[in-house]
Amino acid sequence: MNTNLEPLAVPDQKNFEIAYKLALKLAVEKLTRIPDIEERCRKSSSNCLISDSPPVITLMLLNRTYQVTIPQVQISMKDNPEPVELREKILILHYLIQARGTPLSGQLISFHELKEGAVYFPTFSKRAIQPLIEYFGNSPSSLLQVSSKLGGVAANCGDSSVTIPAFSRVPITLVVWKGDAEFSANANILFDSTIQDYLPSEDIIVLCQTIVWKLVKLLAPA
Repeated sequence: MNTNLEPLAVPDQKNFEIAYKLALKLAVEKLTRIPDIEERCRKSSSNCLISDSPPVITLMLLNRTYQVTIPQVQISMKDNPEPVELREKILILHYLIQARGTPLSGQLISFHELKEGAVYFPTFSKRAIQPLIEYFGNSPSSLLQVSSKLGGVAANCGDSSVTIPAFSRVPITLVVWKGDAEFSANANILFDSTIQDYLPSEDIIVLCQTIVWKLVKLLAPA
């Protein structure tokens, strides 16, 4: 794992823009220093068109296609003029930088099992698990309905569960148990055991938070 990767931290609200801009700047610098960008594209299952002018890396994030032009490192959505959020730019760059090309194991692990997972779990729970419980705990079936827009497919866990291919090599499995008179609703988020070959713990928190709140927004009536 690339231990020199600048993590996408979860800063205080008043400082988040400064922190994100710094993280983006450092990620851009790291990407431009990669000697074999085509190899990195293979490791991340991205499409690299070096023959284009300028060269373009194409990859998927949450069922949307993004393009990264190099060496300027400009990030945009393909066939969509909507601006890319700062944190999504950083996630994309960190994924490209850290990708080791490790095949998926098919073995699911919890956040606690990640390196430094126990340290970061309170933040992870507050930002991702608790909203998942709050908005889907009383209606687990709605999780599957809305997740299809993010490329989600049904999984076989809990009362309702879905696996969303956040990146090509980063599947995220969300699980919800419905509450009843005896037990409160509960939820969990599971990962392939290889996830830290693609993203550090801090980025995993932000990615899961992003997924959950996108799903919450999809619950709202049109």
